[in-house]
Amino acid sequence: MTTAFPNPLEDQSRPKKNVDPCILVIFGATGDLTGRKLVPALYNLAREGQLPGHFACVGFARRPKSNEEFRQEMQDAVNRFSRNRPVDPDVWQSFNNQLFYHQSEFDQDEGYDALRRLLDQLDKKFSTKGNRVFYLSTQPSYFPLIVEKLHHHNLIYEPNHPQGKWSRVIIEKPFGHDLQSAEQLQTEISKYLTESQTYRIDHYLGKETVQNLLVFRFSNSIFESLWNNHHIDHVQITVSEEMGIGTRGRLWEESGMLRDIVQNHMMQLLCLVAMEPPTNLKADAIHAEKIKVLNAIRPLPLKRLSEAAVRGQYGPGYIDGKEVKGYRQEDNVSPASSVETYAALKLSIDNWRWDGVPFYLRAGKRLPKRATEIAIMFKRSPGYLFSTDTNKPEPNILVIRIQPDEGISLKMNCKIPGLSQLIQPVKMDFQYGSYFGSAPPEAYERLICDCMSGDNTLFARADEALASWKLLTPVLEYWASEKPKDFPNYASGTWGPKTADELLMRDGYQWRLI
Repeated sequence: MTTAFPNPLEDQSRPKKNVDPCILVIFGATGDLTGRKLVPALYNLAREGQLPGHFACVGFARRPKSNEEFRQEMQDAVNRFSRNRPVDPDVWQSFNNQLFYHQSEFDQDEGYDALRRLLDQLDKKFSTKGNRVFYLSTQPSYFPLIVEKLHHHNLIYEPNHPQGKWSRVIIEKPFGHDLQSAEQLQTEISKYLTESQTYRIDHYLGKETVQNLLVFRFSNSIFESLWNNHHIDHVQITVSEEMGIGTRGRLWEESGMLRDIVQNHMMQLLCLVAMEPPTNLKADAIHAEKIKVLNAIRPLPLKRLSEAAVRGQYGPGYIDGKEVKGYRQEDNVSPASSVETYAALKLSIDNWRWDGVPFYLRAGKRLPKRATEIAIMFKRSPGYLFSTDTNKPEPNILVIRIQPDEGISLKMNCKIPGLSQLIQPVKMDFQYGSYFGSAPPEAYERLICDCMSGDNTLFARADEALASWKLLTPVLEYWASEKPKDFPNYASGTWGPKTADELLMRDGYQWRLI
């Protein structure tokens, strides 16, 4: 009989399919994220019985639009982007009646007054008990303004409301532009929101394989006993994308790869790989172990930064045999831009478990394939029992694939059948889709559902965001003061600049071939 271990990133005391009645208000509802991710996620939750029985969704944006126009646009988006297609007409009809649109400028007091009246009406119609989730899917500069307006118009409640009502705010990334702006943003929103009401979303934490990391580590003693500097040689974390920046030229010119991917997604992955076992499965215990990892990361040596941090920018090249343009030729990008589309780091964690184990992180646009993975590179077996001049056993590698083809593989050495003593690496491979018979749910489905049920385990805490910015802001400032002279320094369709290879070669390593 197979035993199913509980997911340590899930509160087992909470019913999986029952969350509190509420209204979800999406600010910036005409943006790409709403149609591509948020509303398809809500539809899938409704389809699988995960939405509360009493629910409504209001899109808040500046463009004039009727309820019917918004509903039709969202239906088209769900037909295009939902993981469950074709759309079930019965499910959609019920869900469609729960969708509403509210037009207002983000700084318009009359618009918030009208929103409050609309929400009161929907409370009575759908019996949502006054509970609110506000999803801020706007430009980051609007975050403090929207939170202030929500508070001013009594749309955010005090914690422990006498009538049991609650309000929560989901904040999309980026949370700040650097350490100073993140601290300022935290100061502004904390005037009106407690930490328990603030949900800083990082969709990577909602991915099934990321949630499984702690289950894999702490429920399998065979691996946890090896999870230290006695057995692990180094760790590689890769986020590779085939796409360029597309229509995000203006946004990317203000961010770059270090801000867009490394500071949030990759640092969260590193924390889950490196953290100590939490004392329990509650959110605070898990957050406490993650912040210990971030605080233990050695500051990067600015005087020798090239030995620990590398940046790159893609030029023209070929993806899947098709010619593509370089970053500086993309729309709304400066022809002399020094913004990085590739970043690689070597990080060291100063604690007993990881002393001497380097963590190599790389993330890039216009690389040969789309892939996100964590590779645990074990030390070579001692001695030369099976080593010859032509055949040497390779080190064992444990790979956790986050996207695509979510799963886990372990590379180990085996003897090739025959009279010789030749050794060949083979893989033990597990894939979520093939083993469990269905694709894992989208990350936004899990995260939105968790917020509605008050579980912030899979959201970043304030001190985590600030600790990550504290580590990386000096790098951003150094790069801003020292403009690169070799951009673009890698062709589209290649694995990044040569300096990224040299980052590992200095230590006798090379990037894993994905």
